[in-house]
Amino acid sequence: MSTNHRRAESAPRRHTPRPLPTTLWLPAPDQPDPVPAPGTVLPHWAIEKIRTEFTNRPGQAPAPLLKLSVLDAEPGMDARTPVITYTDGTPSRLSMLLAELHPNALPAPTDSLPGAVGEMPGAMDEGWAGFFHRAHRLLPADGLLLLATRQRRDADAGLTDPLGSLIACARTAGFRYLQHVIVAHAHPAADRLIPTPPTDADPGVIHSDLIVLTAIHA
Repeated sequence: MSTNHRRAESAPRRHTPRPLPTTLWLPAPDQPDPVPAPGTVLPHWAIEKIRTEFTNRPGQAPAPLLKLSVLDAEPGMDARTPVITYTDGTPSRLSMLLAELHPNALPAPTDSLPGAVGEMPGAMDEGWAGFFHRAHRLLPADGLLLLATRQRRDADAGLTDPLGSLIACARTAGFRYLQHVIVAHAHPAADRLIPTPPTDADPGVIHSDLIVLTAIHA
């Protein structure tokens, strides 16, 4: 018994990483329009919740929110990206970007996740690496980048999740991953949820993902 006890004491400890927080957002039961408009990722109620949760700062005016609707990642994507600014009218430095990444703009799935920006496949090599680096230059230290996207169904494959590749690319550009918010496309009714998927979503998709990242500057 003493030998076993000494072995137990000398065994290295395993450090289990603490999981990052995941939050579920649901529309209010009386929400009149819980479905995103075609071509967008988030419904209006979710954007208003973002403004409530992330733009309000104690003792300061609400931060402006710049929303980008990214529909493709080909060269010259910036010139084709629609932009909407949400603000209370008070001039303030840009500190928050919301990028809606439509599933059609995301790269096709690969067998393994790329390890560096230079290994990103297809359009991501051309567009996404540059997008994240430009976003990083725009934001101050601790500025927030919010990525909204959802799964898609590719030919001869099930639903594919783009989050791993996007987070890896964002980290390479200088962002830290903070939080994952699940935006449910479902309408609460009594003690159950009634699915209300977007009209242009692939079959089986009943939620969108909102990833919160913060800019790191040395």
